[in-house]
Amino acid sequence: MKADLSAIGGDGSRVTSARETTNGGALVCAVEGQLAPSVGFVMTLPLKTWTGRFLQVGCGGLCGRASLEVGAAEGCLPLQAGGFAIASTDMGHQGMSGDFGRDPQQRADFAHRAVHLTALAAKQLIRSFYGKPAARSYFTGCSDGGREALIEAQRYPEDFDGIIAGAGALNFQVQNSMYHAWQARSNTGLDGKAVLVASKLPLLHQAVLAQCDKLDGQADGLIANPRACYVDLAPLRCEPGVAASAKCLNEAELEAVRRLYDGPRDPETGERLTVAGPMPGSELAWAGVFVPESASQPIFSERIALDALRNLSFETDPPADFRLADLPFDGATFDRLRARRPLFDATNPDLSAFAKAGGKLILWHGWSDPHISPLNTVAYLNAVQRVMGAAQAEAFTRLYLLPGVYHCGSGEGPSAVDFLTPLLDWVERGVAPQAVVARAPSPKEAKSNFGQPTAAGASAAPAAAAPGAPPATTVAPNARLRPVFPYPAMAVHDGKGDPNTASSYSGVLPPSVPALPAWRGDDFFRPYAPSVR
Repeated sequence: MKADLSAIGGDGSRVTSARETTNGGALVCAVEGQLAPSVGFVMTLPLKTWTGRFLQVGCGGLCGRASLEVGAAEGCLPLQAGGFAIASTDMGHQGMSGDFGRDPQQRADFAHRAVHLTALAAKQLIRSFYGKPAARSYFTGCSDGGREALIEAQRYPEDFDGIIAGAGALNFQVQNSMYHAWQARSNTGLDGKAVLVASKLPLLHQAVLAQCDKLDGQADGLIANPRACYVDLAPLRCEPGVAASAKCLNEAELEAVRRLYDGPRDPETGERLTVAGPMPGSELAWAGVFVPESASQPIFSERIALDALRNLSFETDPPADFRLADLPFDGATFDRLRARRPLFDATNPDLSAFAKAGGKLILWHGWSDPHISPLNTVAYLNAVQRVMGAAQAEAFTRLYLLPGVYHCGSGEGPSAVDFLTPLLDWVERGVAPQAVVARAPSPKEAKSNFGQPTAAGASAAPAAAAPGAPPATTVAPNARLRPVFPYPAMAVHDGKGDPNTASSYSGVLPPSVPALPAWRGDDFFRPYAPSVR
């Protein structure tokens, strides 16, 4: 396949290779290309099974590679059958390092340009290959892919008919700097070693479950509404004169836990500097993120924060030897993040152009996500409802929060879920999604790719619920199925049915939904003009 893409990406933009191969059993043309100056993209074009649909896939972290793995599409039959032309981009650079942030062009490519130009290029290739345009276009992504999804809805509202934004790093500036820097610093002692280690997390988690598991009327190891959980750490305190053990936490460990839950605050004013910290019930997910296996191991959150702070966060980069100990957690530092917020962030709640174009948006987040607090996504939905009105927001937006689910999947809760099929029904048939069933992945699935399917598909799962009621289908003996209802409704067990069967649950609205805590970035969730550089 030869294609000149210079009208889209500039001189030198082109297809670099095309070959016939198979993907999940479907015969496809696998395409690689480049959009000037350095945006790489990949694409598969089904030779016999195309249904007229285009799907673009986001990437995670700081990207740096193009992947066609499709998450949150467990059991989606059109995907399994090879019905989509699928594309993805490396976002303008190679490798996960944030060094690209020192180059203005690569910053812009990562922020918004690469994902948009890839959509344009992919659509041109579809027209050329099939002799007709895609009938419908979709985007799905999680983590930074969730940010990319929202960038598309906010900046380029006509690129996609339907968008799935999972666990979005939408508050990119604060998330990658203040949040992860605080989590790392909060768990670092004066000796430079971790205070709290992973072996203590089961003790903490069980204490939280003992206090909050039954708040939803069911003891199932999951906290359906973590915002109703107020953790009392006193029962975990070691007795005076007793050294810390597997059965208690010493004062330093308890203080680290308090700070991890609470998030950064300005020491002078007490003002919050992030929307929230991790939610109660997420404790086991802290392992490997801001709680290492041993005290001498590095803390992953420190690496995340330093990569952003040294290369991306500020208009003037700090010196190469900048350390987290050099970062003041105060309002002045926070305000330095504002300069590049219109470039990287995806918090603009004015989706009027996307709605006018007929777009549909599904937001989702795991309640036990340790990387990005789910309250970021809640704050975004609240802002969309406030700016556009609740009724209009309801017409094109849904939010699903999955109890016990970590970052983009895995966890104690059912995490194998299909949001793509409900999105297709919403866009193509006008059937708004209601209950969606999540399944607990097998141990093998959970170990490989968080139980999420790849572009080749995954094992069978129940179909999305008919409007108003969850399906009763099961997929395997003893499989744990749980419906997830549009926020703020929660799945509540009927008290008599099989707790592993979706039909034993109904969606119930909580008596009240508390307001989110005030923080210094409240104004981030107001309409703003995005920056292109």
